[in-house]
Amino acid sequence: MMMKFLFMMFFMIPLCFNLNMYWMVQMMMFLMMFMFMNMTLNIESYCNLSYMYSFDILSYGLILLSIWICILMIMASENLYKMNYYINLFLFNMVFLLIMLFMTFSVMNLFMFYLFFEGSLIPTLMLIIGWGYQPERIQAGLYLLFYTLFVSLPLLLGIFFIFNKMDYMMIYFLKFFNFDMYLLYFSMIMAFLVKMPMYFVHLWLPKAHVEAPVSGSMILAGIMLKLGGYGLIRVMILIQELGLKFNIIWISISLVGGFYVSLKCFCQVDIKSLIAYSSVAHMSMVIGGIMTMNYWGFIGSYILMIGHGLCSSGMFCLANINYERLHSRSLYINKGMMNFMPSMSLWWFLILSSNMSAPPSLNLMGEISLINSLMSWSWVSMLMLMLISFFSAGYSLYLYSYTQHGKFYSGIYSFYTGVSREYLLLMLHWLPLNILVLKIDYVMIWF
Repeated sequence: MMMKFLFMMFFMIPLCFNLNMYWMVQMMMFLMMFMFMNMTLNIESYCNLSYMYSFDILSYGLILLSIWICILMIMASENLYKMNYYINLFLFNMVFLLIMLFMTFSVMNLFMFYLFFEGSLIPTLMLIIGWGYQPERIQAGLYLLFYTLFVSLPLLLGIFFIFNKMDYMMIYFLKFFNFDMYLLYFSMIMAFLVKMPMYFVHLWLPKAHVEAPVSGSMILAGIMLKLGGYGLIRVMILIQELGLKFNIIWISISLVGGFYVSLKCFCQVDIKSLIAYSSVAHMSMVIGGIMTMNYWGFIGSYILMIGHGLCSSGMFCLANINYERLHSRSLYINKGMMNFMPSMSLWWFLILSSNMSAPPSLNLMGEISLINSLMSWSWVSMLMLMLISFFSAGYSLYLYSYTQHGKFYSGIYSFYTGVSREYLLLMLHWLPLNILVLKIDYVMIWF
């Protein structure tokens, strides 16, 4: 069952190198998306099992998100198509990345998961270095590479150690075992915490976002950060016992770091940088939810991961739309946009309101679950949760009012509204984010 999607993606590769097939690749992805949506999903357990692939509700949602974000990335990068800037390689990169992500979320084998988890780094790196905007993108790429690789080797050793002890690596069966080993705990968990990224190891993220093209930012915010959360949920089963001792460390760092990063958002002058830091703040709550190891925490982190994937991606699209008009991402120049692109203000408002967890977005649902989870774990966390939620609304409002209101820079000529492709792009971000709440029962009943 899962193999057909893999073959479909492999057969999309020759399509990438064909002339004038830019939108065709996107249409094929749409087709794949709807085929995948119509697959039978068993909520209680793994379904569509084979020797290597299967998915449960967790993988299902994240694979859907991956395909969807890849579709929207192609739509957002029309500028490359107009300039004919290595467009075939770009499409190939997209499809390759999608294959990697699809495999990461659907394989059962722990080693295979590691392989594709690290493999998805390569096309992202290519995107940043090949299509980025400034010469500093090389440095950003190196940051991304070294932060990730430095902690992923211990993860590999940990996986080999488990294989040596157990003689198999199926994720599903490992739930019957509990390893009480300190080094194993840290080696298994650190790679995912850097990928999330947790505060203290988050410095690669704003750098990578600022240098990446719009497609790179969308995939980074939309999917790459979710790989960490997915991995954590999967391996947390192995190390529950030590989790009870040590998880307090990660929760504390995340909550305090989330608050600090929220304050840092107010100091940013680069729009993309602000959005990147807001991602760190949101992901800190996800880490907190997973680390409490209770039911509310798991479902909350899952919902917030999907909500944040759509929302953050949408914000990077908006930042890019401004960048294409003004050729600057500085908040000092992107002012008074309401006069310049009046109808775009609505989309800024809608997507930023979802970012501050206004109903009916998935973010609200996720944050309610996470607050439930963290409060049941310890009521002291209430203090930081209050501050994070408050400042989350704060920087969203700050970004909105700073970009939309005020006197616009006189160097901009007249006004220039968005094109229909951009409005469609933003609608395809915002609509699933707010409509999926109606089907929240699929997510709330898991195990």
